[in-house]
This record gives sequence, C-alpha cells and structure tokens, in this order.
Amino acid sequence: MVNVTINNKTIQVPEDYTILQAAETLNIKIPTLCHLDLHNIKMVNKVASCRACVVEVEGRRNLAPSCSTPVFEGMKIKTDSLRAIRARRTMVELLISDHPKDCLVCLKNGECELQSISHDLGVKQIRFEGEMSTYPVDMTSKAIYRDSSKCILCRRCETMCNDVQTVHALSGLDRGFGTVVGPAFHAPLNETVCTFCGQCVAVCPTGALVEVDNVPKVWRALEEKGKTVVVQVAPAVRVAIGELFGMEPGTVVTGKLVSALKNLGFDYVFDTDFAADLTIMEEAHEMIERIKENKNLPILTSCCPAWVKFFEHQFPDLLDIPSTCKSPHEMFGAVTKHYFAQKMGIPEKDMIVVSVMPCVAKKYEAERPELEFGGVKDVDIVITTRELGRMIKEAGINFNMLDDEEYDNPLGESTGAAVIFGTTGGVIEAALRTAAEMITGNELESVDFHAVRGLAGLREAQVQVGDLTLNIAVAHGLGNARTLLESIRRGESKYHAIEIMACPGGCIGGGGQPYHHGNLEILRQRAAGIYAIDENFTIRKSHENPAIQELYAKFLGEPGGELSHKLLHTSYFERKK
Repeated sequence: MVNVTINNKTIQVPEDYTILQAAETLNIKIPTLCHLDLHNIKMVNKVASCRACVVEVEGRRNLAPSCSTPVFEGMKIKTDSLRAIRARRTMVELLISDHPKDCLVCLKNGECELQSISHDLGVKQIRFEGEMSTYPVDMTSKAIYRDSSKCILCRRCETMCNDVQTVHALSGLDRGFGTVVGPAFHAPLNETVCTFCGQCVAVCPTGALVEVDNVPKVWRALEEKGKTVVVQVAPAVRVAIGELFGMEPGTVVTGKLVSALKNLGFDYVFDTDFAADLTIMEEAHEMIERIKENKNLPILTSCCPAWVKFFEHQFPDLLDIPSTCKSPHEMFGAVTKHYFAQKMGIPEKDMIVVSVMPCVAKKYEAERPELEFGGVKDVDIVITTRELGRMIKEAGINFNMLDDEEYDNPLGESTGAAVIFGTTGGVIEAALRTAAEMITGNELESVDFHAVRGLAGLREAQVQVGDLTLNIAVAHGLGNARTLLESIRRGESKYHAIEIMACPGGCIGGGGQPYHHGNLEILRQRAAGIYAIDENFTIRKSHENPAIQELYAKFLGEPGGELSHKLLHTSYFERKK
C-alpha cells in the first residue's frame, strides 16, 4: 500500500493502482474516453490516447493522464485544478473538430460518450477545424456498421478485439493525421477474421462502430400486404430490454415485451425458448451418441454464431467436434417455415421470420447460405434488443404501462431449461438436465447444476450421471475459448462437453444488448433474472415440453432422425485466417 493525496485528501491504495483508480476510491470522477477496464479482469487500455483524463501531479511539469499513470508513495494530485479542466476541454474540442457535424442521426445518439463528456465539460461550440476520415462506411458484414469518420482513435475496439477476444481483426493503420483503426490493408470486415461478436460495438465510445440498422426492414415487412410476419424473442432479451425504459437490470418484462410486439403489428409473437428446448433434444442426443462411441469428443456447443466463425478461422483442424446443431433462432425459423406455415396453410414465401436477439452476429448468421432448406432462408431479418427498444419508442408505446400478454402457441411454449440459454453455463446445464435422464432412465432429484454457473471466464465441473462421470467445461469470451481449444489441439483435453459463448456473461452481455459499460454487476443482475424465471417454471426440462413432444410425434420423427438432420443441423467450413 502507498499513501497518496488527492485534492488535499490523503488515502492508502494498492501500489499497482493508477491515479484514476485511486480517485475512484474517493468517489472523484475524472472523465475518460480511451480508458477500458473490462469486467474487473484487469484488461485496461493503457494507450492514454485521448488525454481527456489529465490531472496535475506535484513536481511534474506536464499534466499526467490519470488512466495510465501509476501512483507512488507521497504522490500529491490535483484533479480539479483550472489548468487540468481547461486541458481536458481543449482535448475534447480537438477530438470534436475531426468529427462529423451530423451526429444527431447517429445510432449511438444518447449513448455516445463523446457527447456526454462534451456536455459535462461545457463544450458548446467548435473552435477548431479538422479533417475527417475519407474512408467509406463499411456495412459489408451485414452485422457491424463501421464509420471511420467518427473514430477518435481511443483504441478500445483494438484492445477488445486483440487482447480480450484474441481475434486480431483490428489495428492502427497509416500514420499521422491519416491514422485510423480498422482491418489490415483497409479490408472490408466481411473479408477478415472478424467474428461479428459486437464487443467492439459494446466498447466504442462513439458511433464509429454500431450494429447495422435493420429496423427499416422490419417496418417495411410489417406494412407489406399478403405477408405473415412472425417474430421470435431470445431468452436474454427479456431481462435486459427494460433497462432502455428506466428499469433495473435483470427486471423480467416478458409479458410487456409480448404486448409491445403485438402492438407493433406482428401477426404471431413466439418465443425462441421453444427452439432452445428443441436444440437440447438434438444436442443431448448428439452428445450421448458421441460419448457412447467415444468419438469426436469433447462436443462443443454451437449456439453462438460468433464463436462458430471464430473456430472456422482459427481452428479449422477441429471442425469435427462442434455440435452440428443450428442455433435456436435458426431452428425456430426452419420449423416456422416448414411446419407452422404448413399447419396454418400459409405459403412459405409469404412468411417472414424476424428474430429479436441480444447478438450482433446473428445478423451475419442469418445470411449464411447453408442456413436454409429447400431454397428458403430460415430467418429473414434480425434486430437487436437495442433496435427493438428504438422501434417501441418510435411507435410511441408506453412500455412501462403495458399489460402482460402471453406468447402465441404452439411455438411459444417452453421450459425453464430453455430460458437459461441466455446466460453463460445455461446451455450445458439445460443439456445435462435432459442427457442425464436419457442416459440413466431415471428422473433427476434436482435439475440445478450449480457447478456450471457463475461469471468466471473459465469454469469446469464434474457431473455424476449414473456410473458415468461427465467432465464439463464452460467458457465465455473468445480469449477463454482459445485457451480451451489450444488444450484440445495439444491432446490435453479431459472433457466430454464444452459450452462456449463469445460474449461476456453469454447472451446477457451480447453485443446487441443495452450498453453495460463494463459493469459486471449489471451482468450479474441479468443472470439472476434468468435463473429466477427458470425457478418459477413448472416444467424445467426440455424433453418434458409437450409442444416439443408433439412436434416430434407429428412432424420430425425423432431426435437425430432424417428430417431433423435436414432441418435442424448444419455444417462448418474452413475460412482464411
């Protein structure tokens, strides 16, 4: 511990603290833009490029960036001196000088940290004239919208992509005033190793990186005559969308969400949880078969499209071990268009499936050519939680005052096992609930597998299923996924099954969710909301869902059967690094 004095107050802090961290212990707010401290895992962006956090340090002639300057014994700091405040204001004015003047139309308007810090520092006019980037806007990925003219070179996206996710799709390019952050050789994102996880979008402080806006497509679909527009909602959405309307993180708003979607004009409002139960039927069957044959182990979950693209690029030699199951929302699309449409007498071409997802990568996933059957795409349009929030506000719907309504059936019926898909560890726990009973033929005494829960980046557990001891691993974040896959590649894996999600916390921390700004407590609250829903379900095992049982009896046949493989399974491809 060292003694430091900040604004005439002396405190003790750990010797590895920065000035910014020390100031936070006194509840002193220092503005930051480039600083990135992600989920308390000590992954801090230390380039100190924006200089918006400068402070005065006694004995030092130049102002010090508080985010990257370590404390030392006897250090005396002034965070509120006129010199520091003026310098911060000037730095922000210089950043704005290179910024587009039409920021009111930016998708991050209201969430833009550059706007917020400008307001806090009293920046009311643009004193300097700069030169904006002339690079074209990149929408090639169908998922992420990249506008270099709004980039302030904070390098947060680069830190997230390279140091946390270990994807290495972004870096600083060119020199001097022409410097920009982007893919090597200015390649469009769809020609890179980018996984479209959206975590760069989640940490970008401006509108340089946002999701591709599909809201206009949805409005047009709802207006198109002769079309039946079906919407499905992912489990993580119901514990996060309330934040966009002033509610606490983790507030369960399922009923209001259904009501809002019906008010928007969707013909049918269904639950992706139904397809999560369906996924478990297929994935648990696949897992049991592989364990019996001791072949292609460990089986890896395949619900996350960013994770799928990651292993296609980075680990093509392991393409035989991920589950071949489509993700739940793609399974839902296939069943909707080839079962529900038939049941309702609606031509497949006249049915439009819209997915509301916590994920940016789902937009890209829906465009994968193999995710179709008989020339019909499984899912037509994907919007994020944030986009749905904007639609509700555009329509003038008072979300907080809506009455609760129920999902439509038969594709709205689900179990507690399905809803926990929304948080890290949930997919493997749901699979265990079904696989354990399939293997033993006995009913579980408890369906809760607490060993796979939590927010640690890497977790492992041993689960006793009859005479079989299942070795399970769970990872969230692609950097943690890399650690596991490298151990598999070296032949060191002892696991039977591994769940991997690209985003922190799983889908609750998805790139399309309300911005959580690295606050781990928000993710904990969302996860708590997910588990609370599960605990309140009467049926908590996927194979006991009567609607799923009926689907197999009347249409699919059996898990792993011929029709199931055609509609519900997919294949993977080696991609260039």
